[in-house]
Amino acid sequence: MAHYFSEPSRTFGEYLLVPGYSSSECVPDRVSLKTPLVKYRKGQEDCPITMNIPMVSAIMQSVSGEKLAIALAKQGGVSFIYGSQSIESEADMVRRVKAYKKGFVTSDSNLPPHATLGDVLDLKTRTGHSTVAITDDGSAHGKLLGIVASRDYRLSRMSNELPVTEFMTPLAKLVTAPATTSLHDCNDIIWNNKINTLPLLDESGKLQYIVFRKDYDSHKENFNELLDANKSYVVGAGINTRDYAQRIPALVDAGVDVLCIDSSEGFSEWQARTVGWVRENYGDAVKVGAGNVVDKDGFLFLAKAGVDFVKIGIGGGSICITRETKGIGRGQATAVIEVAKARDEYYKETGVYVPICSDGGIVQDYHISLALAMGADFVMLGRYFARFDESPTNKLRVGGNYVKEYWGEGSNRARNWQRYDLGGAQKLGFEEGVDSYVPYAGPLADGVNTTLYKVRSTMCNCGALSIPELQEKARLTVVSSTSIVEGGSHDVILKNTPNT
Repeated sequence: MAHYFSEPSRTFGEYLLVPGYSSSECVPDRVSLKTPLVKYRKGQEDCPITMNIPMVSAIMQSVSGEKLAIALAKQGGVSFIYGSQSIESEADMVRRVKAYKKGFVTSDSNLPPHATLGDVLDLKTRTGHSTVAITDDGSAHGKLLGIVASRDYRLSRMSNELPVTEFMTPLAKLVTAPATTSLHDCNDIIWNNKINTLPLLDESGKLQYIVFRKDYDSHKENFNELLDANKSYVVGAGINTRDYAQRIPALVDAGVDVLCIDSSEGFSEWQARTVGWVRENYGDAVKVGAGNVVDKDGFLFLAKAGVDFVKIGIGGGSICITRETKGIGRGQATAVIEVAKARDEYYKETGVYVPICSDGGIVQDYHISLALAMGADFVMLGRYFARFDESPTNKLRVGGNYVKEYWGEGSNRARNWQRYDLGGAQKLGFEEGVDSYVPYAGPLADGVNTTLYKVRSTMCNCGALSIPELQEKARLTVVSSTSIVEGGSHDVILKNTPNT
C-alpha cells in the first residue's frame, strides 16, 4: 500500500523563532551573511564560490535578466539568467554581465543627429534616463557627436520638432577621455572639471562607455559586491535536460560562473544524465546545481550524482500551480527541515558539504530567516525580485497603483516545456504557472537592504552572528491558527493611508 507520512507538511508561516540570549556584541551591523553556493570539503578547503548574502534570483523570464544579474551581484548575491530562450541569447546575456565594468556604463539612451526634442522626451519616458548620447548612427557605440542632458532644453520655449543638433552640447565642448582610462582617473577628471558625465571614446571617436558622477558614491557603497578572480561580477545561468550538450559549452565560453538545472522535479534520471555529462566533459571545473526535491531520498540522489548544490521546493512559488494541477509537492518548511538533516548526515559520512537552496514559499521577509534557521544555505526568490526596477518586465499602472508583470515558467506565456520535461512530447501539455502582476517596489538595492536588515535583526534576537551559528542556536515553535492571527495587527481600527 502507499506510504503515508505521519506528520503533515508545514509552511514557513506555521513557525516562529523563539528568541535566545543576545549579548551586547550581537548587533545587526556585525552579522555576517556569507554562505557557500557550491559544494566543498568543509574544514579542509575554502568554498570555490561564497556569496556575501544568502539570496539568488529565480531562473525565470520575468525575473533574471542581465540588469538584475548586475544589480544583485552588486549586493553580494547571484542571479541565474533564465534558460527558456535561445542558446545564443542566453550566452550573450551572460557575456554582457561578465563584460560589465564597474562604473563604466554602456549607454542605452542614444539617438542619431536627425532626431528631435520630441524623440529625446519619448526616449526619456521609456528609459527614465535624462542623459542621451547623440551618435552618428544612433547606436551605443557610434561616433559621438554630442550629449543631451536635461539642462540643454526648456520645454516652455522650444518646439518638439527642434533637431537635437540645435541644442545638444557638441563634442567640441565636452570633456572626454580615452576608453582605456581607469575608473580612478575617470573620477578624478569628473571632479576636477566639475562635470556630471564623462564619455569614454576609442581611437576613432566611437563611444564606448559613460562614467557618471552620481555613480561614484554608489560604487563606494557596494562593499558586498560579488566578484570573480578577474573582478567581474559573478553570474549564474539556467540549463535544461534536453539541449545541455549544446547550451553548456556556449555558457561556459561566455564566462558563466555556475549553472543550475531548471526543473520542477529533480528526482529523475534526466538530471543524473545531465550532471554526468558535465562531470565527464568538465570534471569539477564547471559548477552545476540541480533540483527540485522535497525529501531525503531526492537530496541523496542528486548529491551522489555529483551536483554542487540542491534546490528544495515543489509547488510553493506564488505563480506555481503544480500542487493544484498535479497534486505533487510538500510544505516548504517541512521539505527544508528534512533535506537539511540529510545534507548534514551526508557531510558527516563523506566530508563533502553540499549547500541547499530553499526555492519558493517565501511570502514575508521573515520567512527567509526561518528558511536559514531550518538549514537552508540560501534562498531562491522569484516574486520578490520581479518587483524591482531591474527585472526585465514592464512597469504598468493598474487600478491607480504601479505594478510589474510576473509570470511562471509553466505558463502559456513562457512556454518553458523543458522545465516540466518527462521525456515525452516537446510541448507544454498543460499550465503549471500563472500570468500575474506584483506590486512595484523600486530599486533592488533599497529592497534587498531593508530585507536583509530584518534578517540580521532576527539573527541577533537569536544570539547569532552568522548563518551557521543561527542554525546551531535557533529554536523554532509551531504556531496555531489563532496565534497566527494574534501575530498581526488586531482589535484596532487602522487609519486610512493615501495611495501613492
